Amino acid sequence: MKVSKQPDDVLITYALGSCLGIAVYDEVAKVGGLLHVMLPVSTVNPAKAADNPMMFVDTGVPELFKACYKAGAKKERMVVKVAGGASLQNNADKDQFQIGKRNFIMLRKLLWKNNVLINSFDVGENYSRTMSLDMATGEVVLRINNKETRL
Repeated sequence: MKVSKQPDDVLITYALGSCLGIAVYDEVAKVGGLLHVMLPVSTVNPAKAADNPMMFVDTGVPELFKACYKAGAKKERMVVKVAGGASLQNNADKDQFQIGKRNFIMLRKLLWKNNVLINSFDVGENYSRTMSLDMATGEVVLRINNKETRL
């Protein structure tokens, strides 16, 4: 996780397969953050969750929002964009754990319970993504197979 209010910063996370990249940005405060989560729930490994809560959706997302609030962001102004959650198996039927799908479901539930909406997302499919957040503009760019798209 990285949070910034420096307009020259571009936050980047690489290799979002089944993991999720979660970008949040407050345009008024010019505060934003980027979180790369690996698993939906921290209860699968409480010791790892205690050591690195950012690994998990249920513990990392609250930390991301708290860090942004501390830097001056307001919940009601936060724009949330999400990418990743892929199934990188050759055959979707072989993806028995469906980590990517479960990550996105957990994120949606967590945000919904806290009255936060996802503004845009690019999740699922079977390819990896790189995600960046431009701190000057709040623009989120995805790089997928050497092509850039705006989210």
